[in-house]
Amino acid sequence: MDNVGAILQEIENKLRNEYNILEVKDINYGRQFKIKVNNDSLNFRIFYNKKGNIKFDYSTINDSLFLSKLSSFLEGNETKVKNENVINDIEDNEKVNSFKNAIGTDESGKGDYFGPLVVAGVYVDAKTKVILDNNGVRDSKKIGDKKILELAQMIKRICVNQYVIVEIAPLTYNNLYDTFKKEGKNLNNLLAWGHAKAIEEVLTKVDCELAISDKFADERFIISKLQEKGREVTLKQEHKAEKYTSVAAASILARARFLEKINKLSIEYGMKLSKGVSEEVVNQARSLIENYNTDVLKNVAKLHFKTTDKVLN
Repeated sequence: MDNVGAILQEIENKLRNEYNILEVKDINYGRQFKIKVNNDSLNFRIFYNKKGNIKFDYSTINDSLFLSKLSSFLEGNETKVKNENVINDIEDNEKVNSFKNAIGTDESGKGDYFGPLVVAGVYVDAKTKVILDNNGVRDSKKIGDKKILELAQMIKRICVNQYVIVEIAPLTYNNLYDTFKKEGKNLNNLLAWGHAKAIEEVLTKVDCELAISDKFADERFIISKLQEKGREVTLKQEHKAEKYTSVAAASILARARFLEKINKLSIEYGMKLSKGVSEEVVNQARSLIENYNTDVLKNVAKLHFKTTDKVLN
């Protein structure tokens, strides 16, 4: 732990030389700095674990410009903290040098009867990858709902103007599904449409040659949906693609939007709607019909699910 203390002190000295530090406070497994920025003050925290690993926490910083400058100052090639567990010197880090900038896409709501289908796309480069990794960005399925919402806000600040969220509300989803079905297509075509749209919209914000998504079908499903600019991208589909930071970030943004929207539907219809598919979901759908009518389902649920047959029979 003496080594950790020396590292924290070295970082503190570096911060004091560059910024107006108003307060330094030791917290559980870390240290918090209050930094004066223009006429305001912002909190920045550094955490460590029992192994001595250091993590910079930017989640409380809302000023994206300052966040970018601070992260670059601490984790750019100016920072040379001598600890093998800290990724600081980006230019000298082999993993970062071999990293390819990429747009990651992922969806949420595909297996949930209630709520929308959401597809998100996030562009990640070498520097934002380090920041996102250090702040706990990983597969959304391994993170609780509360943390998902917190991380989503952080990702939006780190990747400002480099992400998109495509929300397909239940009514639109049902109409699209019916349209695709009449054309002899299925859910994979609808998913491909969402992923392609996310990639295309991110490409209007950044230039990128690589897009990555989880493998849910033949990659030609997505390629066939990509329009002119999207077709210039090399598409990589892999099982468990959430191991890539860009895909993990997209999975968090998509899940956060899904959670926000299912909560909004719950408030609108006066009933807490459950996630997934279960007998509880069936009973909730029946209650909605009793309180409104059968048509209510098309506004809150994905009608092609077998759950609909259980609800109506």
